[in-house]
Amino acid sequence: MEKREQAFSVPEHARDVNSKEIFKNPRLCSQFLQDNMDIPQLKWVQPEDIEDVTERYQAYFGVEFETDTVKKIRLKDENGKPVAVPLYMISLIEHKSSVDHDIMMQLLRYMVCIWHEYAKEMEREKKGISQRKNFQYPPILPIVYYEGSGKWTASRYLKDRIQLSDVFGKYVPDFCYEVVQIHHCSTDELLDRGNEMSLVMLLNKLQNPEDFRKFRQSPPKKLEEALKKTDPYIRGLLENIMYSLMMKMNIPVDEANEYVKAIGGNQMGYLFENMEKIDIQEERRKTAEERKRREEAKRRADEEEKRANEEKKRADEEKIRADIAEKQLAVVENTRRELEFKVYIASCKEFQCTKQDTTERLIHKFGERLSEAQTEAAEIVNRYWDEI
Repeated sequence: MEKREQAFSVPEHARDVNSKEIFKNPRLCSQFLQDNMDIPQLKWVQPEDIEDVTERYQAYFGVEFETDTVKKIRLKDENGKPVAVPLYMISLIEHKSSVDHDIMMQLLRYMVCIWHEYAKEMEREKKGISQRKNFQYPPILPIVYYEGSGKWTASRYLKDRIQLSDVFGKYVPDFCYEVVQIHHCSTDELLDRGNEMSLVMLLNKLQNPEDFRKFRQSPPKKLEEALKKTDPYIRGLLENIMYSLMMKMNIPVDEANEYVKAIGGNQMGYLFENMEKIDIQEERRKTAEERKRREEAKRRADEEEKRANEEKKRADEEKIRADIAEKQLAVVENTRRELEFKVYIASCKEFQCTKQDTTERLIHKFGERLSEAQTEAAEIVNRYWDEI
């Protein structure tokens, strides 16, 4: 590979590129609509026809959804003339490997919000227009952009989420959303499109060694031709996607930097010359073995910690029982002692002894059991003298 005198920096941490970043770019968005939607009016949509209005609707919900986008699209006919009706596009879903079965409700909330805001906007231009018979709301194209490797199994129809929809079907608002599953697009199909969005989707397909093997069989020239058209923003997305992929496969950082530079320098062919050196299966095997060792070590540590906690619990319970027994014994001993004092004082009173005589006799009798004989003996006599 030729040396390139080119400034280049890789992010410190590998990160995924979510669909919001992809659709933020009007060029990628227009290519996506042209290639993936079987709608004639979208075959001529250009980047300048697409306006991002996501923030307007996120504010409505009071929360920012990281991967949702809402676009307002100016439609054109086959002659390139503008169509009066605008189209709103909602795209959802980030890099998920699992299916979200409640995505239908999220789409519905957006759709109602868009129609509500549209009516308000029309009312500002002409009061009362939304109440007229001929007033119509704009179409909305809801799309799930799904990058998971598994099949999308969630229903695409709202009625399937509503109980007794077979009985109350005519009262249930119903619609369908589009699902674009990148793993259903073949590598050849994406390469034939020959645009930047096809490169994004192609790189996002690389989630396992088999995907990677198929990618390496692609004609480098086709990839390089598509890469020549990219602007700095799209090139940056592709670099981030590639770097994230390299990190997930545990490729050494210095090698990962070289592969990302290949994109930055428009030399996709370099990837195929050098990726032979990477044994993805071996890397994954080592990673799996290391993960297994870590999990086993953690399991043993957890078991040891569990045993230690159980031992401590038993020791604590034993100490609590001993403390209770000791306190109970002290109560019994104190009760017996006080009773003995009372009996002795009663005996002294029966023989007409005075308080002073009784105190002296108590000291003489129990002196060894009194900490401060004179003071304690006097307190005991005073405590029980009038009770007896």
